Amino acid sequence: MNYTLNQLQIFLKVVQLQSVTKASEELHLTQPAVSIQLKNFQDQFDIPLTEVVSRKIYITDFGREIAEAAENILNQVYAINYKTLAYKGQLTGRLKISVVSTGKYVMPFFLADFMKQNSGIDLLMDVTNKNKVIESLENNEVDFALVSILPTTLNIDKLDLLQNKLYLVGSTKTKFKKNLTTDEIFKDLPLIFREKGSGTRQTMESFIERNNLSVLKKMELTSNEAVKQALLAGLGYSIMPLIGIKNELNNNELQIIPIKGLPIKTIWSLIWLKRKKHSPASLSFLNHLKNDKSRIVQEKFSWYEQYQ
Repeated sequence: MNYTLNQLQIFLKVVQLQSVTKASEELHLTQPAVSIQLKNFQDQFDIPLTEVVSRKIYITDFGREIAEAAENILNQVYAINYKTLAYKGQLTGRLKISVVSTGKYVMPFFLADFMKQNSGIDLLMDVTNKNKVIESLENNEVDFALVSILPTTLNIDKLDLLQNKLYLVGSTKTKFKKNLTTDEIFKDLPLIFREKGSGTRQTMESFIERNNLSVLKKMELTSNEAVKQALLAGLGYSIMPLIGIKNELNNNELQIIPIKGLPIKTIWSLIWLKRKKHSPASLSFLNHLKNDKSRIVQEKFSWYEQYQ
């Protein structure tokens, strides 16, 4: 057998995601490149590792055993790399963070300087919805999670990073009369919702329920980016975080519609399980944030702080 570390990594990712397409996206490779490497790897075994039924890929029992072995091999390779860097006096290890989807506009700015200063650290950042973020934290699969709504079922510690502000947003093509009441604005306004399990949706539904509003639900989309594109196309309106619409506001493509009770303000918080035994990498990152978060907010989010 003559398989490569790259093939092991590709096969393991396909097994974890059970999708060639998703694996290619996460590995930043083209789908044909992943398919070719997967085939070259599988051809070295007499027993099938996967099977395709109705265009869906399934992992055989033998394939799962090979995936487990591949993961062990890759972990040993990482350990060798870390030990080499550690011998040179560099901080090493993996930093695993799960981030709610809107947090992708926040977390990179708090990571950038730290990652530049510590080239021996590998970053694994999963961007998904709130329910899956909390699940990965609860299962101790990650070091930290970034959320804007704190979980009530977990015993956690936290570090507050930035205020989260949610406004009613829509295309600038529609002009609203002044002095309209909240009821009048929402009565015939087609609203676009995030999917169930989203923190943004939870906040939006709480506002609607709290104000006893009758709303016209237009559609449900699975990411803030998809919601934003729908707003730009004029398909409706939504209550969404300010953090993700900077360019659209600057370009006068989207507008904030003044509503009593908005913006809704929560806090972007980095959270971790209480009594978690931090690795040197995660502990160093936490100390970095405690020391530098004010500077990062001032340098990277000054535009954001101007909105009240």
